[in-house]
Amino acid sequence: MTAVDEFGDRLRATGWVTDLLVAGSLATGDHIPGVSDLDLVAIVPAAPDPARIAEAHAGVDPALALGCVYVAEDRLGDLAAEHPTWTHGVLVHRILSGVTRAELVRHGYPVFGRRPAELLPPMTADDIRAAARAELTGYWAWAARRPWLFADPALADLSLTSMARGRHALRHGTLLTKSAAIEEASAPPWLIAQLRDRRRGGTARSPRLRTAWLAWRDARRTVAAARHPTA
Repeated sequence: MTAVDEFGDRLRATGWVTDLLVAGSLATGDHIPGVSDLDLVAIVPAAPDPARIAEAHAGVDPALALGCVYVAEDRLGDLAAEHPTWTHGVLVHRILSGVTRAELVRHGYPVFGRRPAELLPPMTADDIRAAARAELTGYWAWAARRPWLFADPALADLSLTSMARGRHALRHGTLLTKSAAIEEASAPPWLIAQLRDRRRGGTARSPRLRTAWLAWRDARRTVAAARHPTA
């Protein structure tokens, strides 16, 4: 039994979760153990007590990077609604992003309960473009105004792959996995090779400031293009 199945059994036994859905890299077939997060979405009749969520995640191996968004079913249609989200050992409140919705509808599947397509409306190519534009002009626009953030190697890597995924979605109206995005990253060959190695669980290190500058420049350009698609 996988860790996701075990967590599903735990949530099902609580009686306050009706459906548990798989999104992210596990849904798209791009999950790499020890590297990728496990992205889950739980459907609940009403927003649960935070203590219940913490109890559900108690004892789950932190190395699994298992995160879960708890969405009240009557708020599934509210794109701006923020939901309790367990991520990296803490409880925060986040929206169920358009990209996650697209992953669920196009590739997701239930651990238990209903299929994503029974809960969420279809995602057209234009819907995916809109979701990608929202992420680029939302969080990434905010980050691009703060160049010092890109000195964090993990954020620089995430930015380079996220920009490639965003550009692909805007052009084609389809989703691109993180592994495939590395091959389309706006970066020199030596950095792409290092990104590829890290994605596979390797220990390649990139020059911190050079990588930060490349990632920040790429983010600024991609955000600007998303804001002004006909410019």
